[in-house]
Amino acid sequence: MAAHSDRLEHALSEGEASPVRQAAGLVGFLVLSFAAAGLGSLATMPSIPTWYAGLEKPFFTPPNEVFPIVWTILYAVMGIAAWLVWRKDAIRSDRKNALTAFAVQLALNVAWSFVFFGLHSTLGGVAVIVLLLIALLWTIGAFRVVSPPAAALMVPYLAWVTFATALNTGIYVLNG
Repeated sequence: MAAHSDRLEHALSEGEASPVRQAAGLVGFLVLSFAAAGLGSLATMPSIPTWYAGLEKPFFTPPNEVFPIVWTILYAVMGIAAWLVWRKDAIRSDRKNALTAFAVQLALNVAWSFVFFGLHSTLGGVAVIVLLLIALLWTIGAFRVVSPPAAALMVPYLAWVTFATALNTGIYVLNG
């Protein structure tokens, strides 16, 4: 019994978690990511058939049907990446920095929807999305310190936001 207690104490001190705690953590990060998606959609959805439909768009604008597919995949991958960082036995300050960066970029992601779609501000959208790109670079760098695979999972999101930045900028230029 003492040996079992020693192993349990060692596991807890090393940051190891039970499979149930690991699963709960994964679900929690997925819920957090999809909650951000849901919040953003509150501002986005009403504007798509009205304001957004009336905007002149760059030639490289994908069809509207592409966006929810891409974003669903990206939000799931972001949640998994954050979970990989959370579960990693790393220096506490490194893990905290990485998860703080993740929270900042997630908040900026939601803010972009409210600025661009909610306020109908194409220029404001450019400003927020540039901040989002900076926060994403911070997140990827911080994730790399704790979990290189988590950092790699964020690269497609960075690529998509880079594309979205070009799209948002093009919409601003075309619609002033």
